[in-house]
Amino acid sequence: MLFPRETTCSTESDFNGEHMGARISSVFVILVTSMFGAFFPILSSRYSFIRMPDWCFFIAKFFGSGVIIATAFIHLLQPANEALSDECLGEGFEDYPYAFAIALVSIFVMCFGELMTFRFMDHKLEVAEEKQINADKISKLENEEDDEVETGLDLNTQPAPETQQMNPENTLENHFAHQNEHQDIENVGTLVDNNLESYESQFISVLVLEFGIIFHSVFVGLTLATSGDEFTTLYPVIVFHQMFEGLGLGTRIAATPWPHNRRLTPWFFALAYGLTTPIAIAIGLGVRHSYAAGSSTALITNGCFDAVSAGILIYTGLVELMAHEFIFSTQFNGKGGLKRLLWAYAIMCLGTALMALLGKWA
Repeated sequence: MLFPRETTCSTESDFNGEHMGARISSVFVILVTSMFGAFFPILSSRYSFIRMPDWCFFIAKFFGSGVIIATAFIHLLQPANEALSDECLGEGFEDYPYAFAIALVSIFVMCFGELMTFRFMDHKLEVAEEKQINADKISKLENEEDDEVETGLDLNTQPAPETQQMNPENTLENHFAHQNEHQDIENVGTLVDNNLESYESQFISVLVLEFGIIFHSVFVGLTLATSGDEFTTLYPVIVFHQMFEGLGLGTRIAATPWPHNRRLTPWFFALAYGLTTPIAIAIGLGVRHSYAAGSSTALITNGCFDAVSAGILIYTGLVELMAHEFIFSTQFNGKGGLKRLLWAYAIMCLGTALMALLGKWA
């Protein structure tokens, strides 16, 4: 049976009552380190008094990418498989690798969702372009009629103006060029000066990344709060884990060209990440005597959520962070491009290695 009525799973909490002061302090320490990791890249990219050199942001960006990829495999997929294959759950769970199957489904769902989102975006852009082109034509005809009336010319005796041929490949460029003429002064340098599709793509990537990391952070907090003898090892490891993960997320948030009407969104994303683990720790301390991490309910819930998060971060890490940055991006073109590419790849490998090493303890 997949879900046996009776299991041999533990129903007792691992909490041993020790280090209560340190457990309470972990709420505030991890709050500070998580906030620092998530907010610092955003602050550094916006305010000159703490602006770091470009090479610092370069390192943080690719180091964070490596951290996210290692998190997916070492800190999510492996624990999910361990939880969902625990022998106390019965033969149904031991006979099939459910964690890998859930992660696999998550990857395909992510891909399908992104495909549908971009199809919707393309359709939306096409409609906007068509409306703008029609508006431009009407405006042009009205201006010509006004000119002819002022000069006393008969419109019917004049040859019809030639209709401008619109190149489908250039319509988006023309559309943004027209918008630039009517852009508010306070919005100069925002979305209309960038590629709308690029912004939408990065926004979706950051949103998905945030979703996957927050899922994971909830159970990190619960595990730390209710852990037993391993608390003294978990505490410092999770502090560094959350800071590195925050840097990875923060650099991606900071690199997104946020438009003026969404200027508060990056701060909200960073705040949500910074608060998740401390709140989860506080909840874990509140239920420390009743929350049994080894119970069948906890194992299945934790395993499923970790597997879903693993699939999300695997897709995001390999497609959005690795493929887009190293294969489809033009940032490594030109003179010195190969050197920058090799440095970026080495830094990403370093981030992956350090985060994978932390997996030995947490």
